[in-house]
Order: sequence, then structure tokens, then C-alpha cells
Amino acid sequence: MKAAMLYGVKDLRVEEAEKPKTEAGEVLVKVKAATTCGTDLKIFQRGYVEKVIKLPTIFGHEWAGEVVEVGEGLEWPTKGMRVRAGNSAPCLHCTMCQKGKYNLCENMIWLWGAYAEYIKVPARMVLVNMQEIPEHVSFEEAAITEPLACILHGIEEADVKLGDSVAIIGAGPIGLLHLLTVKKMGVEKAIMIDLVEERLGFAEKLGADETVNAGKTDVVEIVRKLTRGYGADVVIEAIGLPATWEQALKLVRKGGTVLEFGGCPPGTEVKVNAEMLHYGEVTVMGTFHTTPLHFRKALNLIASRAIDVRSLITRKMKLDDIKEAFNILSTSKTEIKIAINP
Repeated sequence: MKAAMLYGVKDLRVEEAEKPKTEAGEVLVKVKAATTCGTDLKIFQRGYVEKVIKLPTIFGHEWAGEVVEVGEGLEWPTKGMRVRAGNSAPCLHCTMCQKGKYNLCENMIWLWGAYAEYIKVPARMVLVNMQEIPEHVSFEEAAITEPLACILHGIEEADVKLGDSVAIIGAGPIGLLHLLTVKKMGVEKAIMIDLVEERLGFAEKLGADETVNAGKTDVVEIVRKLTRGYGADVVIEAIGLPATWEQALKLVRKGGTVLEFGGCPPGTEVKVNAEMLHYGEVTVMGTFHTTPLHFRKALNLIASRAIDVRSLITRKMKLDDIKEAFNILSTSKTEIKIAINP
């Protein structure tokens, strides 16, 4: 089969690979669409945490497809079924799982390999984190279940409420998915912050109440002006840079919450104002990945079009052109997500 192999930073090659063989409890899926992701782009540009992805590997983790082989012992799914699966599956029995922190499972298995003609889904993942795709939902839409699931987990942890003011730093795909989600929750004001006017314009089309170009104005001053001088109830950092992590801390009101959603490179340190934490009772938190329940919630929201992700797919490209796709994402001001079709 044809597959996109990642060997190292920016070393992405389309090669022939052996078609996976299924064993008991496993499922082989023909990939119909795999979407690009900010995490994929970061891995492509700078590498990643070795415990999650080990190189060389077939790249990609947001996908949807059609079942072509079902391993022994399975009654579900069935051959020909349209499915998607999470890129992780917790063990359900370690200490973290017993505490309900399934995203922090100590024995998590990870699934990479979406940028290929076929992907094999491990038995545990079939049982814990695979869903059938409704007929009216495109494979491209279903592939976006993974990032939306991560966002639902983060927003629930940050306790975003009806009527809140929310400032989101970063108008890339993750920031825009946050925007779509908090708007559906009924926040009073959603403020998008970015350096690129084209992306801010896209955010306005998706329902942003206010947009702020951080390269042209004082972001702290503008956000306070838009929130009656207080600062936002919730600030979400959706980029993953130390400077924007620290900027997020300056935009929140007393008693508010800062969600540092974007992952910084390993070893990164940021400065935090202790007075703000103590006297201002500001909550600063990070969230990592997601849970099987949030995957299911995300697919349901996409299927009902309560969160309409179709506009986020700005281009479709063939697997042979995947390196070009990531080069485009690295430089483009307008591309949000590219659907890769094997």
C-alpha cells in the first residue's frame, strides 16, 4: 500500500509499505479521508514527544474510512461500515483511569498511520474508541472528530459557562474550533486574537463577536475595554508558544480561568505573576488530549451540525502531494485544514 512515512523533522516521504494484516479483535480500514492538524504540523516542523510517536512512522492521526477486514471474534463493526477511531485508547484499569483521568492513562496505546491507503485499528481501540459514521456525514467531517474531542475536554475542564466572555489566542484550526464550540454554548462575547488579518476575517465569518490583531494594537488594553475593564472570564491559548502562554495570563479577570491549551515544546518554562494567582484567585490550567466519551460527543455534535466543521476544510489534496500540503500549511495565511485523500 502507499503511505506517507515521517523519518524526521520535515523529512516526509510517500513510499510503498506493507499492507497491515489483522489479528483477533482487530479491524482493517480503507482510509477515505485524513485531515491535517496543528499537532501534525508541529511534529513535521520540530519533532514530538517520543513516548507518543516514535520515528520512523506512518504519519497522521485524524481519519475516517470504510471497514474492509474484521478480525476473528468481532461481531461489530461489520465489513463495509463507515467508521472512525480515536488515536488513543486508555487501559481503563490503571490508577489514572480509576480516577477518571482516561486522557492521562499510564498504559495508553496510540494510533498513528492515517496518511496511508489502509490503517489497522488495535483490538483495544476497536472496543473503547471506535464509532460508526452516519451516512449523511462526509469522511472529511468525521475525521475532524479528534481535534473537536480534545477541545470539548478542555472547555469542560475550564468550565466555560453560558454568558461568559471568552478570549481565544490563535485563529488557526484549533482556535476556530474553540470559537465554534463556545459560541454554541452561548457565551456573551467571543474575542479572537491573531496576527493574520485573513484568519481574523475567517473567524468573523464563523461568528467571532470581536477580533483583535495582536500585531497592530495593545491586546491587553483592547480586551479589557471589550470586557468593561475586567478582562475575560476565560482565556484560551490555542497556539503553543511561551509568549502567548504568558500573554493569556494578562487577559483574564480576577477569579477567571486561563486554559493553556496549545502545547509548548518539552522543557518550556513560563513566568507567572504570583500576586495574580494569590490575590486575584486566577485559575491557570492545561489540558492534554481527550477521552473516549469526548470522541463520541464530538462525532454527535458534528453529525447534528450543532458544530458545523465543513467550512474548516479549505482544500483537498492527494496522498502523493502530502509534503506539499504541509509546506502550504507552514506558510499559508488562509488554509485551515487540508483533507488528504489516499
